[in-house]
Amino acid sequence: MPLHERDNVRLLLRDSVFAGHALTSAIPKYRFPRDETLPREAFQLVADELMLDGNARQNLATFCQTWEEPEVVELMALSMNKNLIDADEYPQTAEMERRCVHMLADLWHAPEAGNTAGCSAIGSSEACMLAGMAAKWRWRARRKAAGKPADRPNMVCGPVQVVWHKFARYWDIEMREVPMSHGTYAMDPVSMLELVDENTIMVVPTLGVTYTGAYEAVEAMAKALDQLQADTGLDVDIHVDGASGAFLAPFCAPDVMFDFRLPRVKSISASGHKFGLAPLGVGWVIWRDRAELPEELIFHVNYLGGDMPVFQINFSRPAGQVVAQYYNFLRLGFQGYKGIHDACYEVGQYLASEIVKVGPFDLLCDSTPATGIPTVTWRIREGEDPGYTLFDMADRLRARGWQVPAYTLTGTASDIAVQRILVRLGVSRDLASLLLDDFRDAVAHFDKHPVTVPMSKEESTGFNHV
Repeated sequence: MPLHERDNVRLLLRDSVFAGHALTSAIPKYRFPRDETLPREAFQLVADELMLDGNARQNLATFCQTWEEPEVVELMALSMNKNLIDADEYPQTAEMERRCVHMLADLWHAPEAGNTAGCSAIGSSEACMLAGMAAKWRWRARRKAAGKPADRPNMVCGPVQVVWHKFARYWDIEMREVPMSHGTYAMDPVSMLELVDENTIMVVPTLGVTYTGAYEAVEAMAKALDQLQADTGLDVDIHVDGASGAFLAPFCAPDVMFDFRLPRVKSISASGHKFGLAPLGVGWVIWRDRAELPEELIFHVNYLGGDMPVFQINFSRPAGQVVAQYYNFLRLGFQGYKGIHDACYEVGQYLASEIVKVGPFDLLCDSTPATGIPTVTWRIREGEDPGYTLFDMADRLRARGWQVPAYTLTGTASDIAVQRILVRLGVSRDLASLLLDDFRDAVAHFDKHPVTVPMSKEESTGFNHV
C-alpha cells in the first residue's frame, strides 16, 4: 500500500481565490495600482463589478443587439487583434467590409450596387456624421458654382436622436427640427416644406423615430420636394437616417419606399449593431452612387500596392464587428433576416394587445411592419389618473430586472410621458409573457398601495436611450 506524503500534497493545494490578497484588501480605484495582481484575482474583481450591471437580455430600452450566436463570439475572438484601418496588413478583412457595402447597396436598391460608394463606421452616429459632411460639401459646391454665398447652411429634420444635434453643432449647421405636438409626433411633408429653403443642405427623415419607433414618410417627403423643385427650381437632397428601419423594412415591409428607389435619396445610414444583428459597434453609410461623395472628403492610402480610398472620422478600430456583420449576411440571407424580424414584430404585437388590457393606456406605436420598428410605445390615456405615473411603473419593473424606459416627448408634447418596449432578437414570446406577468403585478401593487407622491422624470432611475 503506497504512502501519501501530506506535506508534499499541501504544496500543490491552491487557496480559494477569495482568500487571495487582492480580494481581501481594498484596491485602488482612482489611482494607478503600484503592484501586479494575479490574473485570476484581477478577473474575479472585474467580473464581480460587471455582475452589478443590469441584465442585458432584460434591457428593453436599448436598440442594440444583446444576443449573439456562439459562432459570432468565436469570430470576434479571432478578430480581436485586427485593426480594421490596416487594410494592407489585413486585406481579406477589408474585402469583407467591401462586400458588405455592396450587399447593402443591393438591399437598398442602389442603381449600380456593384459600383456604389460606402463604408463601415463605429456606429450609425459616425455614419450620420459622414453622410452629413458629404451633403454639406455637395451643397456648398452647388452654391459656389452658382455664385451664391455658402455661409448659412441648415438641415431639416423631425424629432431626432442626439447625434444630429452633435453634427449641427460640430459642423456649424443650423438645425431646423420639426417639434412634436399633441397628436403629431413626427415630421411630415407639410411641416418639412415650411422649413426648407435655399440654404438647406439636406432633409433627414428617420426610419424609426427614437421616441416612438414610428417611420417618417420618406416617399411622401421625396414627392413633396420633387414638386417644390418643379415649382421653384430648388433642389434639396434627402439623407435617410435608417438606424433601425433600414435593416427592417426591406425584409418585412418591402413596399415602404425609403431607399434609392427614390432618386432624391442620396445616402442612407444604418446601425449594423441594431437590427443588422451584429455586435456593438458597427454602422454603415451608403451613397446612391459615387458622384454623391465629394472627392475632397476622401483620403487615399496604399492598399496592396494600389489605391485604397477611405472616408471616416475615427481611425483605428476593431475589425470583429465588420467580420461578424459579414457572417450574419452569409449565415442568414434575406429569408433568415426576414424570419427573425417577423418574429420580433409578432412578439411586439402580442405585447401591444395585452398592455392595453392592463391599464388606461393608449398606444403610440404597435409593432406594425409598415409603420414602424418592432416597438410598443404607450401613454396613459388623456384625462385618466390611475394613481401612478409611467415613471413609477418603470421603477417598479426595474425591481424585477426589467428596463422598460419612461420618458417625456419633446416640443409642445413635452407634458406627455410615454413608456416603450423594444423587441429584438432574443426577446421571445415566453420572455414577453414573463414581462407581462410582472407588468400586471406592478399595476396590482399600485392598486393595493396607492402612490401618494408619484415619481417624477428626474427621480426615475436608468437611461431611456432617447
